[in-house]
Amino acid sequence: MDIFKTFTLEAAHRLPNVPAGHKCARLHGHSFRVELHVSGEPDPHAGWVMDFAELKAAFLPLYEQLDHHYLNDVEGLENPTSERLAQWIWARMKPRVPLLSEVVVHETCTSGCRYRG
Repeated sequence: MDIFKTFTLEAAHRLPNVPAGHKCARLHGHSFRVELHVSGEPDPHAGWVMDFAELKAAFLPLYEQLDHHYLNDVEGLENPTSERLAQWIWARMKPRVPLLSEVVVHETCTSGCRYRG
């Protein structure tokens, strides 16, 4: 069974490694949506795979690092593409949430990345 919790981050970034003149080389912002997916069997007694409150608490330190910040200044996100952001979140969440199965980053309403480790 797969459960997920969605978070919204407001953050600015620029992509330093795109071709000259590319619009994403300029400073801009996104309302990123991050989905954290957890997979496993529901606990027979509790009835859930994981308490959503525990998932929220596990993500809180990362949320505080990212929300309303310039992503390029965050260690490990010097080139903060959606792909790199998904990998960055995965690397920090997987030790806290062993059942983490997927990180989805939506950088716009129509564009994003899905990372499964």
